[in-house]
This record gives sequence, structure tokens and C-alpha cells, in this order.
Amino acid sequence: MNRFVRDFAMNKYLYVMMIPVIAYYAVFHYAPMYGALIAFKDYSPMKGIWGSDWVGLKHFYDFFNSYYFWRILKNTIVISFYSLIFEFPAPIILALLINEVRNKAFKRAAQTITYMPYFISLVVICGIVTDFTNADGIINRLFVSLGYDGQAMLQKAHLFRPIYILSEIWQRIGWESIIYIAALMSVDMEQYEASRIDGASRLKQLFYITIPGIMPTIAIMLILRMGNLLNVGFEKIILLYNPATYETADVISSFVYRKGLLEFGWSYSSAVGLFNSVINLFLLVMANYISRRINNSSLW
Repeated sequence: MNRFVRDFAMNKYLYVMMIPVIAYYAVFHYAPMYGALIAFKDYSPMKGIWGSDWVGLKHFYDFFNSYYFWRILKNTIVISFYSLIFEFPAPIILALLINEVRNKAFKRAAQTITYMPYFISLVVICGIVTDFTNADGIINRLFVSLGYDGQAMLQKAHLFRPIYILSEIWQRIGWESIIYIAALMSVDMEQYEASRIDGASRLKQLFYITIPGIMPTIAIMLILRMGNLLNVGFEKIILLYNPATYETADVISSFVYRKGLLEFGWSYSSAVGLFNSVINLFLLVMANYISRRINNSSLW
């Protein structure tokens, strides 16, 4: 206790600066966890959380035994896996490519162009994707010119996942590369000078100096990604999918949206969302443990 008092006396202004951050997480992240109780109740707005009847794990059993359980779990895992395999490395590759550019004007232009899609409204992004993939869209016109038949791509269940992942990469690659570009700035330049004296090519410098230099950052970002692996953004899914593509596009978050807000199944959707959060927590803990054992980089 005395140690804390001394530390507070020395850094009181830093503690004061922490107050808004602590208040934000307390109000918007921890306080709402109280509402998770409705996953174990037959919630009625008229009765409130405490007045609603307790039903235990009923909603979890209903979800696990429902027709939709395996479909939405499979879709969520598959889309998350594709995102991890294709989307996660994309900003790292872009950052490495930009770092190799020696022309400063071209480098700034490339960074600006790749950042821009991130600042476009998601509704506009989905509208662009929809227009481009329509039967008379620019992509189909290109295919028709090559001798293929035009088709409304977002009406085809097997094409939804590739379209979703490619649009995610296009929208986020520039913004997510910022942290890796910043990490590249901290790599010791003396290592490059020593390697050039030893005759190392730029490719060898990339594999033996650059990538190992940013590996702790990559590990931390991977741990954070694993903690949100199953949190496939429902906003974009809802804006792009339709009943024809539910088979491959319906994920846990979009299912919760339909059940909770459109069908007023508050308790059932809360149970599904709580199940999703527990799985994400488990993946976060496991990813942190594995990263700490392999390369001594971890969140805690």
C-alpha cells in the first residue's frame, strides 16, 4: 500500500490522465456484462432482468440442438480462417514492400492510396462491392469480354466468402499496415550496414533482419486477432448477404442480429453471443500462451 501511495505521489498526473480511459471501459465494456444474465433467463422487457424467469441453460441447449448451429458455426470458422490466412498477412506484406521503396514521393503516394478505402463508409463500400459484382457490373463485363457468362455474384453462395475476404483486404490493408511500418522504423540500422559489409543481398536482409525485427509486433497482433477470431463483423455480412447465400454467409453475429433485433429473441441471442465470447476468450488465452512459449512475446 505504501508503495502505491509513493508511486501515486510521484506520478499523480499520469493517474489522473488514466481516469477517462478507465471510466470508458468501466461504463461501456464491463458494466454491460451485467446484461449477460438474460442468457440464463426468459427475458421480458416488462419484467426486467431480475424479474424475468430463470431458465438456466435452456437457451444454450436450444441453440446447440438447432438446425442452424452447425451451419453458422462452420461459416464463422471458415470465414475467420480465411481472414486469418489471407487478410492477416496482407498488411505485413504491404509494409515490407513499402519499406523497400526508396523513392519517398512514390512511397507517400502508395501509403495514401492504400489508406483511403478504410475511411470510406462501410455502407458505401458494400454498395461499391454490390455494384461491381452485379450481373451488369464492371467485373462481370470483364468476364463477358473474356468469353464467360455474366452472373450476379452475390446471389451465388459459393462466391460470397471470396468476395467478402477480398473486399476486407482492399478496405483494411493500408490502415492495418501502419503499425508494421512503425515497427520497421525501430529496426536497428546498424544491422543492415553490417550485413551489407558481409555481402548480404536485400532479400537476405529482409528474411534475416527485417522480418525477425518486427516479429514481436506480428506476434502481439496475431494474439489480438485470435481473441476476435470468431467476431466476424455482422454489419458487412448483413449488408452483403441475402437468403440465397445464408448457406455460406450466415455467421454467429448475423444470426444474433436476426434473432435478437428482428425476431425479439433477446435471451436466445444473448446465449449465442455469450457462447461466442467464451470461445474467443479461450482462443485469446491459448494464443497468448503459445506465443509466450515460442518467442517470449505475449500480452501478459
